[in-house]
Amino acid sequence: MRPRTPWHDPCVPVEPPSAAEEALVGQLLAWFDVHERPLPWRSSTPWGVLVSEFMLQQTPVDRVLPMWPDWMARWPQPHELAAAPLADVLRAWGRLGYPRRAKRLHESARIIVRDHGGQVPADRAALLALPGVGDYTAAAIQAFAYGRRSIVMDTNVRRVIARTLDGRASALPHITAGERARADDLWPATDARSARWSAAVMEFGALVCTARRPACDGCPVIGSCTWTTLGQPDDDRTPRRQPEYVGSDRQARGHVLGRLRDHRTTLTRKALESGWPDPAQASRALDSLVEDGLVQAHARGRYGLPA
Repeated sequence: MRPRTPWHDPCVPVEPPSAAEEALVGQLLAWFDVHERPLPWRSSTPWGVLVSEFMLQQTPVDRVLPMWPDWMARWPQPHELAAAPLADVLRAWGRLGYPRRAKRLHESARIIVRDHGGQVPADRAALLALPGVGDYTAAAIQAFAYGRRSIVMDTNVRRVIARTLDGRASALPHITAGERARADDLWPATDARSARWSAAVMEFGALVCTARRPACDGCPVIGSCTWTTLGQPDDDRTPRRQPEYVGSDRQARGHVLGRLRDHRTTLTRKALESGWPDPAQASRALDSLVEDGLVQAHARGRYGLPA
């Protein structure tokens, strides 16, 4: 009997993979044996994997690659990050973006030390209890840190499956119960093969079966790709546009936080608003950072990174 994932509905039978699904798994595993990138966290500790997954959330690999080694050299174990001041953590995070991730990673390190003896948990429920860890991150840590069978489904993975097996240019906006059940059928039954398949299909989506301009000429599954067989039809729905970053509240928050990272002393609200074309927007950004716990208000109207 094929294993069930923790979220699988016990009333829904786990079907064996079809011949096409088995072929896809075998072809992409063979491709991965040749084309796997030597990403440093792939040979790291569970803590190193967890750090990489936090950094890679909504951030491309090439931006994380130069930062991850420095971070691991400074805080190679959870207890070392847990003992660090949050201000130092935010400064080290720099301009990687989405600084809430740094704060949640810091909080997760403290919980790992307090509740798990300083070891990243392998249990799904324990992982989901960590700040900033959702379904995908929990599954990724189980697969890539502990080599367990878990259904790792990011945007790249879902796009590869949608194209090769379903003939769609991209996956649906949200993961459905049917998609989860389909993935449970597709993922290999054994831990080691399942974990490697998760890495392989993710890598394939990042390097070959990309969202824009996929490299179909060198694709190892071009002959059996349903999307290609159908003539690579476009989606019949309007693509979701990413909000503009330039001039956004998010950029204003980055401006304010960047000024505080660059100063070891506290600054006034006026100093934090300076250099931004819309002082009112910068002021709102400052207030939101205080509310999120990323900036600390001090006496006499001054602000700094959290002590």
